[in-house]
Amino acid sequence: MSKPIVAIVGRPNVGKSTLFNALAGEKISIVKDHPGVTRDRIYADVTWLTNQFTMIDTGGIEPESKDLMLSHMRQQAQIAIETADVIMFIVDVRQGLVDADFKVADMLRRSSKPIVLVVNKVDNFDKFMPDVYEFYNLGIGDPHPVSAASKLGLGDMLDEVIKHFRPEDMTEEEDERPRIAIVGKPNVGKSSIINKLLGEDRVIVSDIAGTTRDAIDTTVKYHGKEYIFIDTAGLRRKNKITEDLERYSIIRTVTAVERADVVVLVIDASEGVTEQDAKIAGIAHERGKGIIVAVNKWDAIEKDDKTIYKHTNKIKEVLAFMPYAEMIFISALTGQRLNKLFDLIEQVIQNQNLRIATGVLNEIMAEAVALQQPPSDKGKRLKLYYITQVAVKPPTFVIFVNDKSLMHFSYTRYIENKIREAFGFAGTSLKIFIRERKEKE
Repeated sequence: MSKPIVAIVGRPNVGKSTLFNALAGEKISIVKDHPGVTRDRIYADVTWLTNQFTMIDTGGIEPESKDLMLSHMRQQAQIAIETADVIMFIVDVRQGLVDADFKVADMLRRSSKPIVLVVNKVDNFDKFMPDVYEFYNLGIGDPHPVSAASKLGLGDMLDEVIKHFRPEDMTEEEDERPRIAIVGKPNVGKSSIINKLLGEDRVIVSDIAGTTRDAIDTTVKYHGKEYIFIDTAGLRRKNKITEDLERYSIIRTVTAVERADVVVLVIDASEGVTEQDAKIAGIAHERGKGIIVAVNKWDAIEKDDKTIYKHTNKIKEVLAFMPYAEMIFISALTGQRLNKLFDLIEQVIQNQNLRIATGVLNEIMAEAVALQQPPSDKGKRLKLYYITQVAVKPPTFVIFVNDKSLMHFSYTRYIENKIREAFGFAGTSLKIFIRERKEKE
């Protein structure tokens, strides 16, 4: 199921990021973390009542600014608007209605997307409601007063947002064909790979980085089976754009990954794996997708008997948070090993859907506990009662214990490794949840 996309849009300093953080439940838009599973991001999964959606924060829009940075931010906000199913237009009750609000409203109206007008910084409803009514002049519907900082009025606002979700967004897609997202930085050969698989130039290929501006779905048939390949716009290099602006170019990647079963991260062999590649991989890792790292342009590399070994070690070092990822060295130009890519995709899909019987899982866990005693704290030792698999895509497990505070991350990883030793699960992450169960008297 593909979650609806909700974009938060508005002028600078109207409280978009504050609202984003309030809805996401944590300050993820301002917290830094190590490269890879990045926490400095502009998207988050939000649940309201029984509805789930992906929320995107955007840079402030200055409609007529000549400033290069603001111009880029406006372009990236436009991408978010095009991608979104619903737009939340944020305005500031304390600044009042300004000329730029009318221009942003015109820009949003042209998108023909559902718009929810949100008047922020209404910390006192009795005091500010007369000022809220002024925003009716924008002509885009009822204004919804909120205070992102004080978390006031958010429920009514979200009720209005979910009214605009289409029924087809909330149901499972009937199309059972595997969906493969091709992601990576610009100019690494994503479109060239799809064209080689198709045998025709259906996707525009250019040496100019960023030629592919939209995600494109392409049907590829291999050995009688159809696959949907999703080509995406790449991410910009850091030396070409500032870090803050770079964040906005992940929007297409996030939405493509959300729709995919398997993600193929394309890396340029001549450049090697980069921190930016790790950020893209982190998006797929967090969403529990199947992951294949495809090192493209392998034909252009001078090789000796240690070349693949060196490249593999470097990739594993940078992508250390996802050691399960499958890896393949290819050339879109010559077609080298592209047929092997389908074999890997099939293998990863099977692993994503693999179910393990509860009895077998508990045998593995019992053996693991016998080999390495669970941790203890202040005389109390962790007890693992039983483990069961509760879901696939990704394979998800629940372990019942006496005290989950004793279940250290390292011991959870140890159990995961034992499961992988027995069943492989190559190319897919495993989710493990810990639940407490009181010991019977």
